[in-house]
Amino acid sequence: MIHLTREVRFNLLPGHSQRPVTNSWGGWPTATALSPHLVFRCQLAGELETDSGYLCNIKLIDDALRNKVIRPCCESPPPETAEALIQFAFQAIQGAFPDNCRIEKLTLGVTPFLEYSIHSKNETMIQITQQFEFSASHRLHNPALSAEENLRVFGKCNNPHGHGHNYLLKVTLEGTPDEQKPVVSLEGFESLVRSQVIDELDHKNLNVEVAAFQSLNPSVENIAMVIWRMLEPALVDLDDGQLRLACVRVYETPKTWADYFGDR
Repeated sequence: MIHLTREVRFNLLPGHSQRPVTNSWGGWPTATALSPHLVFRCQLAGELETDSGYLCNIKLIDDALRNKVIRPCCESPPPETAEALIQFAFQAIQGAFPDNCRIEKLTLGVTPFLEYSIHSKNETMIQITQQFEFSASHRLHNPALSAEENLRVFGKCNNPHGHGHNYLLKVTLEGTPDEQKPVVSLEGFESLVRSQVIDELDHKNLNVEVAAFQSLNPSVENIAMVIWRMLEPALVDLDDGQLRLACVRVYETPKTWADYFGDR
Protein backbone atom coordinates (compact mmCIF):
# COMPACT_ATOMS: atom_id res chain seq x y z
CA MET A 1 0.00 0.00 0.00
CA ILE A 2 1.41 3.37 -1.08
CA HIS A 3 0.22 6.81 0.03
CA LEU A 4 0.60 9.85 -2.21
CA THR A 5 -0.21 13.40 -1.07
CA ARG A 6 -0.60 16.40 -3.35
CA GLU A 7 -0.97 19.99 -2.11
CA VAL A 8 -3.07 22.37 -4.16
CA ARG A 9 -2.97 26.06 -3.19
CA PHE A 10 -5.77 28.41 -4.18
CA ASN A 11 -7.37 31.80 -3.63
CA LEU A 12 -11.12 32.26 -3.37
CA LEU A 13 -11.64 35.03 -5.92
CA PRO A 14 -15.14 35.41 -7.37
CA GLY A 15 -15.07 35.87 -11.13
CA HIS A 16 -11.54 34.56 -11.56
CA SER A 17 -12.34 30.96 -12.48
CA GLN A 18 -11.25 31.37 -16.12
CA ARG A 19 -7.85 32.86 -15.39
CA PRO A 20 -4.89 30.75 -16.55
CA VAL A 21 -2.64 28.91 -14.11
CA THR A 22 0.44 31.12 -14.09
CA ASN A 23 2.03 30.13 -10.75
CA SER A 24 0.69 26.96 -9.18
CA TRP A 25 3.33 27.24 -6.46
CA GLY A 26 1.74 30.45 -5.22
CA GLY A 27 -1.82 29.30 -5.86
CA TRP A 28 -4.52 29.51 -8.51
CA PRO A 29 -6.38 31.74 -9.20
CA THR A 30 -3.59 34.27 -8.69
CA ALA A 31 -4.22 36.60 -5.75
CA THR A 32 -4.82 39.79 -7.71
CA ALA A 33 -6.99 41.10 -4.87
CA LEU A 34 -7.35 40.53 -1.14
CA SER A 35 -8.85 37.08 -0.75
CA PRO A 36 -8.66 33.96 1.41
CA HIS A 37 -5.59 31.91 0.52
CA LEU A 38 -6.31 28.25 1.25
CA VAL A 39 -4.67 24.87 0.76
CA PHE A 40 -6.01 21.44 -0.08
CA ARG A 41 -3.89 18.37 0.70
CA CYS A 42 -5.28 15.29 -0.99
CA GLN A 43 -3.89 11.94 0.14
CA LEU A 44 -4.50 8.88 -2.03
CA ALA A 45 -3.81 5.26 -1.11
CA GLY A 46 -3.51 2.16 -3.26
CA GLU A 47 -1.23 0.13 -5.49
CA LEU A 48 1.16 1.46 -8.12
CA GLU A 49 0.38 1.37 -11.83
CA THR A 50 2.67 -1.15 -13.52
CA ASP A 51 3.47 0.92 -16.61
CA SER A 52 4.10 4.33 -15.06
CA GLY A 53 5.18 3.54 -11.51
CA TYR A 54 2.60 6.13 -10.41
CA LEU A 55 -0.08 5.67 -7.82
CA CYS A 56 -1.83 8.51 -9.64
CA ASN A 57 -0.68 11.22 -12.02
CA ILE A 58 -0.64 14.36 -9.85
CA LYS A 59 -2.17 16.33 -12.73
CA LEU A 60 -5.38 14.37 -12.12
CA ILE A 61 -5.41 15.56 -8.51
CA ASP A 62 -4.81 19.17 -9.56
CA ASP A 63 -7.53 19.00 -12.21
CA ALA A 64 -10.06 17.35 -9.89
CA LEU A 65 -9.70 19.95 -7.15
CA ARG A 66 -9.52 22.91 -9.51
CA ASN A 67 -12.38 21.92 -11.83
CA LYS A 68 -14.72 20.25 -9.37
CA VAL A 69 -14.15 22.41 -6.29
CA ILE A 70 -12.15 25.62 -6.72
CA ARG A 71 -13.63 26.74 -10.05
CA PRO A 72 -17.27 26.29 -8.88
CA CYS A 73 -16.46 28.17 -5.68
CA CYS A 74 -15.15 31.10 -7.73
CA GLU A 75 -18.16 31.08 -10.06
CA SER A 76 -20.83 31.10 -7.35
CA PRO A 77 -20.86 31.80 -3.62
CA PRO A 78 -18.71 29.17 -1.90
CA PRO A 79 -19.78 27.27 1.24
CA GLU A 80 -19.89 29.58 4.21
CA THR A 81 -17.84 27.47 6.64
CA ALA A 82 -14.66 25.44 6.49
CA GLU A 83 -16.61 22.35 7.52
CA ALA A 84 -19.04 22.81 4.63
CA LEU A 85 -16.24 23.51 2.13
CA ILE A 86 -14.26 20.38 2.94
CA GLN A 87 -17.40 18.23 2.93
CA PHE A 88 -18.31 19.63 -0.49
CA ALA A 89 -14.79 19.05 -1.79
CA PHE A 90 -14.56 15.50 -0.45
CA GLN A 91 -17.77 14.50 -2.20
CA ALA A 92 -17.01 16.43 -5.40
CA ILE A 93 -13.76 14.59 -6.16
CA GLN A 94 -15.08 11.08 -5.52
CA GLY A 95 -14.58 8.95 -8.64
CA ALA A 96 -12.01 11.32 -10.14
CA PHE A 97 -9.08 8.94 -9.77
CA PRO A 98 -7.99 5.60 -11.28
CA ASP A 99 -9.37 2.32 -9.94
CA ASN A 100 -6.02 1.39 -8.38
CA CYS A 101 -6.30 4.15 -5.73
CA ARG A 102 -8.77 5.81 -3.43
CA ILE A 103 -9.02 9.03 -1.45
CA GLU A 104 -7.59 8.29 1.98
CA LYS A 105 -7.71 11.80 3.47
CA LEU A 106 -8.54 15.35 2.40
CA THR A 107 -7.25 18.31 4.40
CA LEU A 108 -8.19 21.97 4.09
CA GLY A 109 -5.62 24.43 5.43
CA VAL A 110 -7.46 27.59 6.45
CA THR A 111 -4.45 29.35 7.97
CA PRO A 112 -0.83 28.22 8.40
CA PHE A 113 -1.93 26.98 11.84
CA LEU A 114 -5.52 25.71 11.45
CA GLU A 115 -6.71 22.80 9.32
CA TYR A 116 -9.76 20.59 8.78
CA SER A 117 -9.56 16.96 7.63
CA ILE A 118 -11.86 14.17 6.48
CA HIS A 119 -10.71 10.54 6.48
CA SER A 120 -12.17 7.82 4.29
CA LYS A 121 -12.60 5.59 7.36
CA ASN A 122 -15.35 7.92 8.62
CA GLU A 123 -16.58 10.40 6.04
CA THR A 124 -19.14 11.99 8.36
CA MET A 125 -16.52 13.06 10.89
CA ILE A 126 -14.28 16.10 10.60
CA GLN A 127 -10.98 16.57 12.40
CA ILE A 128 -9.86 20.08 13.36
CA THR A 129 -6.21 20.77 14.18
CA GLN A 130 -5.00 24.01 15.70
CA GLN A 131 -1.43 24.93 16.60
CA PHE A 132 -0.16 26.50 19.81
CA GLU A 133 3.25 27.33 21.26
CA PHE A 134 4.81 27.37 24.69
CA SER A 135 8.32 27.74 26.04
CA ALA A 136 9.61 25.66 28.91
CA SER A 137 12.77 24.25 30.43
CA HIS A 138 13.42 20.72 31.60
CA ARG A 139 16.07 18.25 32.59
CA LEU A 140 16.04 14.61 31.51
CA HIS A 141 17.11 12.65 34.56
CA ASN A 142 16.30 9.35 36.24
CA PRO A 143 17.09 9.39 39.99
CA ALA A 144 17.27 5.59 39.96
CA LEU A 145 20.36 5.77 37.74
CA SER A 146 23.86 6.84 38.68
CA ALA A 147 25.29 10.15 37.49
CA GLU A 148 27.37 8.28 34.93
CA GLU A 149 24.37 6.29 33.66
CA ASN A 150 22.24 9.42 33.39
CA LEU A 151 24.93 11.13 31.37
CA ARG A 152 25.25 8.11 29.09
CA VAL A 153 21.48 7.85 28.50
CA PHE A 154 20.55 11.53 28.26
CA GLY A 155 23.80 13.23 27.25
CA LYS A 156 23.73 17.03 27.38
CA CYS A 157 19.98 16.89 28.11
CA ASN A 158 21.04 15.79 31.61
CA ASN A 159 22.66 19.18 32.27
CA PRO A 160 22.06 19.79 36.02
CA HIS A 161 20.81 23.30 35.28
CA GLY A 162 18.41 22.11 32.58
CA HIS A 163 17.81 23.53 29.13
CA GLY A 164 14.87 25.02 27.24
CA HIS A 165 12.73 24.57 24.14
CA ASN A 166 10.14 26.52 22.21
CA TYR A 167 7.58 23.72 21.95
CA LEU A 168 5.04 23.62 19.11
CA LEU A 169 1.77 21.95 20.06
CA LYS A 170 -0.84 20.62 17.64
CA VAL A 171 -4.17 19.53 19.11
CA THR A 172 -6.65 17.61 16.96
CA LEU A 173 -10.33 17.31 17.87
CA GLU A 174 -12.90 15.34 15.90
CA GLY A 175 -16.66 15.39 15.70
CA THR A 176 -19.64 15.35 13.37
CA PRO A 177 -20.90 18.73 12.13
CA ASP A 178 -24.54 19.55 11.56
CA GLU A 179 -26.36 22.46 9.98
CA GLN A 180 -27.08 24.05 13.33
CA LYS A 181 -23.56 24.39 14.70
CA PRO A 182 -19.89 23.78 13.79
CA VAL A 183 -17.92 20.84 15.10
CA VAL A 184 -16.47 23.08 17.78
CA SER A 185 -16.29 26.76 18.63
CA LEU A 186 -12.75 27.79 17.68
CA GLU A 187 -12.70 30.41 20.40
CA GLY A 188 -13.78 27.83 22.93
CA PHE A 189 -11.22 25.32 21.60
CA GLU A 190 -8.39 27.84 21.87
CA SER A 191 -9.46 29.07 25.29
CA LEU A 192 -9.61 25.53 26.61
CA VAL A 193 -6.09 24.68 25.42
CA ARG A 194 -4.78 27.94 26.80
CA SER A 195 -6.32 27.49 30.26
CA GLN A 196 -5.64 23.75 30.59
CA VAL A 197 -2.22 23.53 28.94
CA ILE A 198 -0.46 26.72 27.89
CA ASP A 199 -1.00 28.59 31.14
CA GLU A 200 0.19 25.51 33.06
CA LEU A 201 3.36 24.86 31.05
CA ASP A 202 4.49 28.11 29.45
CA HIS A 203 7.70 29.61 30.86
CA LYS A 204 7.88 26.91 33.51
CA ASN A 205 10.60 24.56 34.69
CA LEU A 206 8.71 21.36 33.98
CA ASN A 207 10.61 19.23 36.49
CA VAL A 208 10.10 21.69 39.34
CA GLU A 209 6.87 23.61 38.67
CA VAL A 210 4.54 21.08 37.01
CA ALA A 211 3.10 18.43 39.31
CA ALA A 212 2.77 15.78 36.58
CA PHE A 213 6.54 15.74 36.09
CA GLN A 214 7.52 15.44 39.73
CA SER A 215 7.82 11.69 39.21
CA LEU A 216 7.78 11.55 35.40
CA ASN A 217 10.71 12.35 33.14
CA PRO A 218 9.62 15.30 30.89
CA SER A 219 10.62 13.72 27.58
CA VAL A 220 8.73 14.93 24.52
CA GLU A 221 6.84 11.62 24.55
CA ASN A 222 5.73 12.11 28.15
CA ILE A 223 4.87 15.77 27.53
CA ALA A 224 2.48 14.74 24.75
CA MET A 225 0.87 12.15 27.03
CA VAL A 226 0.51 14.61 29.92
CA ILE A 227 -1.08 17.25 27.67
CA TRP A 228 -3.62 14.66 26.51
CA ARG A 229 -4.51 13.96 30.13
CA MET A 230 -4.85 17.69 30.80
CA LEU A 231 -7.24 18.16 27.89
CA GLU A 232 -9.42 15.08 27.60
CA PRO A 233 -11.46 15.49 30.81
CA ALA A 234 -12.01 19.18 30.04
CA LEU A 235 -13.69 18.56 26.67
CA VAL A 236 -17.04 18.30 28.43
CA ASP A 237 -16.86 22.08 28.78
CA LEU A 238 -16.96 22.43 24.97
CA ASP A 239 -19.52 19.87 23.92
CA ASP A 240 -22.35 17.56 24.89
CA GLY A 241 -20.23 14.45 24.49
CA GLN A 242 -19.95 14.19 20.70
CA LEU A 243 -16.53 15.86 20.52
CA ARG A 244 -13.44 13.70 20.93
CA LEU A 245 -9.73 14.34 21.37
CA ALA A 246 -8.02 12.61 18.42
CA CYS A 247 -4.32 13.46 18.71
CA VAL A 248 -1.79 15.54 20.63
CA ARG A 249 1.43 16.26 18.77
CA VAL A 250 4.35 18.01 20.47
CA TYR A 251 7.39 19.27 18.59
CA GLU A 252 10.44 19.57 20.80
CA THR A 253 12.44 20.83 17.81
CA PRO A 254 11.57 21.04 14.11
CA LYS A 255 13.27 17.63 13.76
CA THR A 256 11.77 15.84 16.77
CA TRP A 257 8.12 15.37 17.73
CA ALA A 258 5.82 12.89 19.42
CA ASP A 259 2.18 11.94 18.76
CA TYR A 260 -0.17 10.59 21.39
CA PHE A 261 -3.56 9.08 20.56
CA GLY A 262 -4.75 8.13 24.03
CA ASP A 263 -5.29 4.50 24.91
CA ARG A 264 -6.40 3.55 21.39
